[in-house]
Amino acid sequence: MKRLNINSMANMSRVYKKTCSNGKLAIYLGKRDFVDHVDMVDPIDGVVLVDPDYLKGRKMFVMLTCAFRYGHDDLDVIGLTFRKDLYVQVQQVFPPEPTSTQGPLTVLQERLLQKLGDNAYPFTLQMVVNLPCSVTLQPGPEDAGKACGIDFEVKSFCAENLEEKISKRDSVRLVVRKVQFAPLEPGPGPCAQTIRHFLLSSQPLQLQAWMDREVHYHGKPISVNVSINNCTNKVIKKIKISVDQITDVVLYSLDKYTKTVFIQEFTETIAANSNFSKSFAVTPLLAANCQKQGLALDGKLKHGDTNLASSTILHSSLQPGMNKELLGILVSYKHPRRPDHQRCWCGAAPDPDASKAIT
Repeated sequence: MKRLNINSMANMSRVYKKTCSNGKLAIYLGKRDFVDHVDMVDPIDGVVLVDPDYLKGRKMFVMLTCAFRYGHDDLDVIGLTFRKDLYVQVQQVFPPEPTSTQGPLTVLQERLLQKLGDNAYPFTLQMVVNLPCSVTLQPGPEDAGKACGIDFEVKSFCAENLEEKISKRDSVRLVVRKVQFAPLEPGPGPCAQTIRHFLLSSQPLQLQAWMDREVHYHGKPISVNVSINNCTNKVIKKIKISVDQITDVVLYSLDKYTKTVFIQEFTETIAANSNFSKSFAVTPLLAANCQKQGLALDGKLKHGDTNLASSTILHSSLQPGMNKELLGILVSYKHPRRPDHQRCWCGAAPDPDASKAIT
């Protein structure tokens, strides 16, 4: 894949280009990250360049696929399916279908068509809402090949019809990502409290934990406020703060995986029949969890960095009877709290991504 710069007056746009192995077909995109705004998703607009001698009267298609990969490529050799297509959208780019309506061209498409000439054809793909975001499950140290998770792919090929088998050499594929950003108007910070009774103590211990805001960003400290009313005759010696990532794989078995992405003990002595209040700064990072197999990460592009997966924001139109397989993988964060006479457990609910956030 190559990156091109298109100059127009004083403006410069970066374009991603991918060419098939035979060099006869190329696809151009202005970006590879497409934002899910919950009620709509950014359209995928691009251009396909084809050698007219290679086309030879055939049709040219562009296909968008959302797939869940849950095995390795070598499983396909023994007849096992290692991926499931959750969503497929196909557009016939050339010749255009009589019933199709071509919307207005984007600025990127106009510039590309002007630069590439008559053998370039524009396309626009529109994802439906409620598709999962790009998520990768972190492989183990011994795992090889592509990681399990949700990925999106834009593919272009020439064929007589869609039933024709297309080899990888005769098609061009470009992986893209579907991402979610923080809401423009975040809600109040989460708050939780619990009461714990102890043997031989007539009064309970009251613990409250809260955060000042709902949205937190990757690499930035999260302020966790802790308030303890220790009415017992016990002495609290430590406070442990942890952050758990919960991954729901709703596709095949409703599996739920919990991974601790941050845990730290703070030495704080809280005498019996006393009050305590303090703010703690915690920062969950992928760098501290890079060896944990199965940890959910934001889907990464080839040779690209990633981070802990963002919390999934679902559309309000979800119904109890809908096909939840389309949701693929759901990610959330929680804060367990288990105080006792030795330790007090509490936590935060962050989304450690520099551009995405938790609800």
